[in-house]
Amino acid sequence: MQGLFDDDNDQRGEAGGRPDAPLADRLRPQQPADIVGQDHLVGTDGTIGRMIAAGKLSSMIFWGPPGTGKTSLARLLADQTDLHFKAISAVFSGVAELKKVFAEAEMRFQSGKATLLFVDEIHRFNRSQQDSFLPYVERGTVVLVGATTENPSFELNAALLSRTQVLILNRLDAASLSQLLKRAEKLEGKTLPLTDSAREALIASADGDGRFLLNQAETLFSLDIEDPLDPPQLAKTLHRRMPVYDKDREGHYNLISALHKALRGSDPQASLYYLARMLVAGEEPMYVLRRIVRFASEDIGLADPQALVQALAAKDAYNFLGSPEGELAIVQACLYCATAPKSNAVYKAQKQAWKSARQTGSLMPPENILNAPTKLMKDIGYGAGYSYDHETDDGFSGDNYWPDDMAPEIFYQPVDRGFEHKIRERLDYWESLRDKKTG
Repeated sequence: MQGLFDDDNDQRGEAGGRPDAPLADRLRPQQPADIVGQDHLVGTDGTIGRMIAAGKLSSMIFWGPPGTGKTSLARLLADQTDLHFKAISAVFSGVAELKKVFAEAEMRFQSGKATLLFVDEIHRFNRSQQDSFLPYVERGTVVLVGATTENPSFELNAALLSRTQVLILNRLDAASLSQLLKRAEKLEGKTLPLTDSAREALIASADGDGRFLLNQAETLFSLDIEDPLDPPQLAKTLHRRMPVYDKDREGHYNLISALHKALRGSDPQASLYYLARMLVAGEEPMYVLRRIVRFASEDIGLADPQALVQALAAKDAYNFLGSPEGELAIVQACLYCATAPKSNAVYKAQKQAWKSARQTGSLMPPENILNAPTKLMKDIGYGAGYSYDHETDDGFSGDNYWPDDMAPEIFYQPVDRGFEHKIRERLDYWESLRDKKTG
């Protein structure tokens, strides 16, 4: 396509559309309909589809997983709207490179041609570098198209976000990946040497990444394979793809949130799935254990006091055994918590008690429950009238333990589930004894 792979429209690689170019490069989309898996954007009613129809682009941020077509879509947009295409990567570009790019775009703009500036990994630019785009975006010197795999809300400046549209690219599903393979086979003029089940395994191994899938397909095309490979043979032929998972990025927080919600929702199967997703991807087991220990108190509490015991035992077992043997103890704690009765009464009680403590300041407890280690303290009434509960008939005195200037409050309200049902009965019984005493 004219203007799509020429030398001036940079960083497309020297191969461009040559027959010896990588397969993924030769299959780059030539028109919007060639983009797979993103119909919500490039369709007639999609945001990009409407922009192309109008012949006018606004600056935008492409947010999506690797291999979903962010770069290809940006190049296609430049061609469809007759903009000069310039691509840079935030990983390799610094202040000097940005100044050069902006100066060239300014000269081009004065000659009547705007620039589509594609910035890969835009979230890697710091705040001042991101701010440098603002005047050129506002004047229309450049149409900024940034690409990121990270949540723009966390990684990009508010000023830059306010001047761009955030467009979400979907992870490619099996149908979209299958479509890519068919295009590759048509281009190569031959069928991949795979059984049906191996073909499905190849698609699944891509984990939604079209670029990875095409690279794997290119490897298979290059090999001299006589008989179709089955899944085990395919696994031996191609290296295994690790799941996309950044332990300090959004994927990390998405999965731990999913695990917590599945545990809270008492779904042991989904809980185990998200636990496996994290550990298989290389998450630190102690991080997961810390979250399960917290969950045992926050979402189960006294509805099943053994949940915390199980979680802490799993921590000790893992410290003792290590991986992979110790991971079974993590699974046990996970499943115990998922199947335990749920209550956040302890969690709510803590929040309310902490709030009350901050509001009431330094009120003194009532004198009858204060210790009196000196004669002076006894003389002024410390400890006077204290009832020793063990000496009462019911083992419950019903005394007041609140500061004189503070009305009693209720923080802990057990639910009617699990062991807390017994606690509620006990509290109701003590309350009846207290009413008899005061009545």
